[in-house]
Amino acid sequence: MFSLSGRTAFVTGAGQGLGAAIARGLAEAGARVALTDIDEAAADAVAADLRAAAHDCIALPLDVRDETAFARRFDAAVQRFRAIDVMVNNAALTPSTSLWDIPAEEWDQVMAVNLRGVFFGCRIAGLHMRDRGAGRIINLSSIAGQRASAATGVHYAASKAGILALTRSFAQELAPHDVTVNAIAPAAIRSPVLDAMDEARQRTVRAGIPLGRFGGAEEVAAAAVYLASAAGAFTTGATLDLNGGRLMR
Repeated sequence: MFSLSGRTAFVTGAGQGLGAAIARGLAEAGARVALTDIDEAAADAVAADLRAAAHDCIALPLDVRDETAFARRFDAAVQRFRAIDVMVNNAALTPSTSLWDIPAEEWDQVMAVNLRGVFFGCRIAGLHMRDRGAGRIINLSSIAGQRASAATGVHYAASKAGILALTRSFAQELAPHDVTVNAIAPAAIRSPVLDAMDEARQRTVRAGIPLGRFGGAEEVAAAAVYLASAAGAFTTGATLDLNGGRLMR
C-alpha cells in the first residue's frame, strides 16, 4: 500500500533539509522525482545522489514566487514524466526576527515564498490533477502555524497558519476529482537550525517534548510517503502533526 512505483512526484525546496529528505523518501518508495530549488546546484547535487542509487529523477531551478516560472517548470516535469501524481510544496524561508524588528520587505518576502508559493503550487498541480481525475498534494506547514513559538518569527508562523487554510480550501475543491490535499506540521526536527542551538537551549526544547527526543527528517519523509500512497487515499483536508507530543489534540 505504500509503494509509489509508477508514480511521479514534484518537490519544491528539494535542495536541502526536509525537501531533500522527502524527495529521497519518495524515490526510495519507487517514485520518479522532479526536484526543484532556487539553488540549482543544491538540487543538482541531491538529484545526482538519487541517480547514483538508480532512481529516476530530474533537477530544475525554481523560484516559487514566480507563478509563470512555476508553471513552466511544472510543465517541463510533465513533459519529461508524462504526468505528476504527487505535489509536495516544501520551499520556505525560516527567519526568526523579533516581531518588533521585522521590516516590511522581510514580511513580504516570507509571505511570497511560504504562502504565495504554496498557493501557486496547489493551483498549478491542482488543475493538472483535476483534469486527470487523481492526485496527491502535500503542503509543509509547522507547529508554528498552530501555536505561539519564541523560536520562529511571527511572519513565518502566519505563513504556516495560512498554509493550513489553503490546504482545507483546496481539499474541499478537489475532493470530487479524487485529488487529496493534506498538510504536514513538523516540530523539533533535527535540522541545521536546531543543530546550531547551544546545548542548553537544545535541552530546554527536548524537555518540552513528551517523547523525549527530536524527530528525524526521515520521519517527515515517511509521512509524505504515506500521504502520497494508496494507504492515504481516504485522508484529505487533514494536518498530520509530527511533533513528539508537543501539541496534542
